[in-house]
Amino acid sequence: MLMSISAITQKPFGTTAIGEHVTEYTLTNNRGSIAKIINLGGIITELHLRDRNGALGDVVLGFDTLEPYLQVSPYFGALIGRVGNRIANAQFMLDGEHYLLAANNGINNLHSGPVGFDKKVWNASAADDVNGPIVKLQLLSEDGDQGFPGNLDVTVTYQLTHDDEVIIDYFATTDKATPVNLTQHSYFNLAAKGDILNHRMQIFADHINAINENQIPVGEPMPVKNSPFDFRVPRCIGELIDANHEQIQNGCGYDHNFLINQKSPKQLTLAARVADEDSGRVLEVLTEEPGVQFYSGNFLDGSLSGKGIVYEKRSGFCLETQHSPDAINQPQFPSIVLRPGAEYRTRTVYKFSIK
Repeated sequence: MLMSISAITQKPFGTTAIGEHVTEYTLTNNRGSIAKIINLGGIITELHLRDRNGALGDVVLGFDTLEPYLQVSPYFGALIGRVGNRIANAQFMLDGEHYLLAANNGINNLHSGPVGFDKKVWNASAADDVNGPIVKLQLLSEDGDQGFPGNLDVTVTYQLTHDDEVIIDYFATTDKATPVNLTQHSYFNLAAKGDILNHRMQIFADHINAINENQIPVGEPMPVKNSPFDFRVPRCIGELIDANHEQIQNGCGYDHNFLINQKSPKQLTLAARVADEDSGRVLEVLTEEPGVQFYSGNFLDGSLSGKGIVYEKRSGFCLETQHSPDAINQPQFPSIVLRPGAEYRTRTVYKFSIK
């Protein structure tokens, strides 16, 4: 039976080392689906959805308490910024100025550095409309934050709709030219247990960004045809995940940006569809971004646990909508530079259903 109304509640989720209070918001739609979001990093800590038998299951990886999100989390559930993914050699040139960043992924900068948006406490507020409950998050990333130029005002809203969609709207403005490439880093497991190797993946992309051994894009986009990256027809994630292929080896599995088959830029486009046959849960990812990073949880190793689960290798997958990695250093890619007077605005939808 459907609930008649949606609901939003909030409660304390802990305090950071410098005394910032973190709040957990619980969003419930009229189907009884539940999303829990904290204002540290805009992290989706829990996402409970029904299976074909009507049982709720938590389909995202995460922790029970605040401390591991601050210390050891591999970006579970977090908003990523200013720039998602990798920047080669942790540096870039913009308008004749050279910017040095933290090298926190070998020689590269990953997800903007050790204190990226995933580690920030955002200002948060809750609201509700006819489509479902909403959490609105706001952050001022000051000039020089993690080495990036300009004061960047960022707003992100999450809405859990009554159609079991998580709609994410990103908005930003700046007072100085700066790269911006925001994304969301939830690790999904539609079975709510075990690994994700039997999930059936479909990605609507004819090409990927081929990467070198440092996981930086190189050369022209690589066609997926006749490769382990051809998910144009659904197949199990685990089928070719350990194939003898240079790109699989460079990514230690799947950790690549797929270039979505968009009809026109900024058009909300179906990027991927994932299904778990046992539970019946289906995830569709729609985005206005030109790419989606498919990451198959290759570096999970059983050393982390939360919510009663040990997170073994490939116990979750990510579909991070984005512009191409290292775009700030590679002018052949669509630009990620935001300039004063312009607006950064993009939408991604995680839509869930049952089959």
